[in-house]
Amino acid sequence: MKFSKTSSLGKIFACMFLLFMLAACQSLPPAPSAADAAQIDHLLMLIDQRLAVAPMVAKAKWNAGGAVNDPPREQLILDAVTAQAKGLDAGFVRRFFQAQFDASKALQLGLHAQWRRQGAGSFADAPDLGRDVRPVLDKLTPQLIAALGKIEPLLAQPGVPAYIEMRSRILVRGDLDGVPRGVALQGWLRN
Repeated sequence: MKFSKTSSLGKIFACMFLLFMLAACQSLPPAPSAADAAQIDHLLMLIDQRLAVAPMVAKAKWNAGGAVNDPPREQLILDAVTAQAKGLDAGFVRRFFQAQFDASKALQLGLHAQWRRQGAGSFADAPDLGRDVRPVLDKLTPQLIAALGKIEPLLAQPGVPAYIEMRSRILVRGDLDGVPRGVALQGWLRN
């Protein structure tokens, strides 16, 4: 029986590839349970809903000529949210909500830059921050806090941060280029 060098080499490479793939599969962290995955997905959908409000905020601030950054207001909201989140680690809650503020600002700044490049004028359909936008955010905040309460203990489990990163690419869609989504996960997820 005669073997060709090409055939033998191909089999060796195929075996090496198979061994490499098996080793890679063993190093993957376990996926969260279906119930935990559903809780994580719920939080990510809420993050997406909150990020979807940013264009409304951007329009309102654009028309008013207001600054995207408002550190005193952020501090007031962070204090209020931390007080509402009884039973949760205050630092974790602050990091999470600061990440959401930063993600929203990243999206707003991106939109403002785009509108400046386009020479956009005032928007006829710009919402009022107090009347139209804040009630939406005020409704989302307790939902986010409740979801955080279910997620916080899961973050220490192997595979959960990787699952959150992976699912965020699917469920957090309300951004221009992926940057706001990444910002929304910073600080509280990668801690």
